Amino acid sequence: MIFLVALFCSAAINAGAGEGTAPNSANNVRTINRAFAPGERLQYAVSWSRILDAGVASMEVRQEQAPDGKKALRIVSTARSTGLAGKIYPVMDTVESLMDAEEMYSLFYDVDQKHGRRRKKRTAIFDQTAHTARLTTDGVEETYEVPPRIQDPLSSLYYIRTLTDFTPGTPIIVDIHEKGKNWSVEVQVLGKEKIETPLGNFDTVKIKTFPKFEGVFMHKGEIFVWLTDDERRIPVMMKSTITIGSIVAVLTNMKTGEQVK
Repeated sequence: MIFLVALFCSAAINAGAGEGTAPNSANNVRTINRAFAPGERLQYAVSWSRILDAGVASMEVRQEQAPDGKKALRIVSTARSTGLAGKIYPVMDTVESLMDAEEMYSLFYDVDQKHGRRRKKRTAIFDQTAHTARLTTDGVEETYEVPPRIQDPLSSLYYIRTLTDFTPGTPIIVDIHEKGKNWSVEVQVLGKEKIETPLGNFDTVKIKTFPKFEGVFMHKGEIFVWLTDDERRIPVMMKSTITIGSIVAVLTNMKTGEQVK
């Protein structure tokens, strides 16, 4: 079952990447956001191999103010199971990320998961000056060192959307902190494809990750994401391979928000 936390949650770990910061000075570089704006809302239908309906998911961008008074963007991702899948194993996930609107890095991350009778809740507060992450899981607080300009699993997707170089064969490396670990995530650019969705056909750039932590999908196999081949880089489809078939999220509705300048 999907939970749209991130892209993967955007971007999870390639088979060749691992824990620790990659020796790449280009990781998490400062970018200019021309891809999304407050008011953007993306909705997805989730299915098993595009055959059996399994759930619905959404991602939304909201305008907010950071604790220091700077402009911030709150990204809210929700997912819930529906139909037969919801009756067998009810899922309700809410994931939030607070990003600095200019620096495009994470300030805060919150996960609230309800899977059947189980519930998990954790938060992370990132100090981008001291390079620390303060995690609270089930009331227990711990502090970890993190690389500069660290991302969380959800903010990483939106950070990647602001990038401009999607050249096949040139990997994108993003430093992500999740559950007390720093991951140097490699995203592979596979090429361009035309994708059919309920909203019409889109020219896209196809990218791939191989997560070792929970991302958009709970499964930890290969994840493919198709981003629109334009300035907005909207994720129109995401697919996670599983033992039998795949879990697929397809864009069904979108509101682009304010005009990005």
